[in-house]
Amino acid sequence: MAEQRPSDRTVSDGTASGRGPEVTGARRIVVKVGSSSLTTASGGLDADRVDALVDVLAKVRDGGEREVVLVSSGAIAAGLAPLGLVRRPKDLARQQAAASVGQGLLVARYTASFARYGVRVGQVLLTADDTSRRAHYRNAYSTLDKLLEMGAVPVVNENDTVATDEIRFGDNDRLAALVAHLVHADLLVLLSDVDGLHDGPPGTPGASRIAEVTGPDDLAGVTIGSAGKAGVGTGGMVTKVEAARIATAAGVPVVLTSASRAADALAGRDTGTYFHRTGRRSADRLLWLAHASTPQGALTLDDGAVRAVVERRTSLLPAGISAVEGEFSAGDPVELRDLRGTPVARGLVNFDAKEIPQLLGRSTRDLARELGPAYEREVVHRDDLVILVPRLTP
Repeated sequence: MAEQRPSDRTVSDGTASGRGPEVTGARRIVVKVGSSSLTTASGGLDADRVDALVDVLAKVRDGGEREVVLVSSGAIAAGLAPLGLVRRPKDLARQQAAASVGQGLLVARYTASFARYGVRVGQVLLTADDTSRRAHYRNAYSTLDKLLEMGAVPVVNENDTVATDEIRFGDNDRLAALVAHLVHADLLVLLSDVDGLHDGPPGTPGASRIAEVTGPDDLAGVTIGSAGKAGVGTGGMVTKVEAARIATAAGVPVVLTSASRAADALAGRDTGTYFHRTGRRSADRLLWLAHASTPQGALTLDDGAVRAVVERRTSLLPAGISAVEGEFSAGDPVELRDLRGTPVARGLVNFDAKEIPQLLGRSTRDLARELGPAYEREVVHRDDLVILVPRLTP
């Protein structure tokens, strides 16, 4: 038997030490469920699975003291069988066709299932654009908040029928983390077909569940797998751990477990993996910048500028920039890279791409004297800049 971790301890009522109050005290909860937990391996919705999940969520909402936002994958998977597809297609056009058919089936199934409890659902389809453009972001928040206020359960999914390169957020895991921040959630629950994060491949000798994660150091040396065996989803443990990192850094604790153990997870019991919050809620624009924006170009920084930006958290000045690439306008997101080409930060730039070559390596005082006072400023202000944490890889 694998050695028991200190975090595996439970208290007498069956709740896991450290997570109970955070989970049971959560009033606004985002629950994300993956395709493999809702459909058969060949595609098509499994009504019993959907009903089982709704039974749990309806009970959580009972009394009106707790609110639930459901981020649900499954549109593409649900559309496979009706279109005669035996597996998830690789080409974009057929993915979008499957999503078009499947999304209606998915919401209809949720509508019927929640109706057993007298609860209405509201469909909210989002694209990456809706989480990166500020006006769209505010409108999305207003819609979700009003649905909750009126007693409905928002069912959120990516709008796969119109998404292009970003056909997925990572099986909606990253989308769920962004939605949790968007709606000011107290808790994010990620449900899949695996009962939590393990320190080795689940089911292999010696592999044990990691009950709690307090920070990145707890995952040092842990091999994190990619997509599962079902073949209908697109995410895997990597996307779920990345989503947990995004949410916890923004002050939202996360429970990762299997859909079959959703009731235990929402009751704060010892199931799955609990990720403690590691930061505080950040400004909306910084979360967009780090996790939802698409850089329009890149600035290469010398070693001194990298240290100033990353370690001292200063603004980026022209003197520290050695190269520029891409076509962008003032206000666009750009990537900040070190001399080896490694991205270290992302920020909103204050100049057009065509203006920057004349600024490279020069002091703001010299630039103001030669070009005017408008050039005596930062290329990226520290308030519009986020430091990038290296992404996990399988």
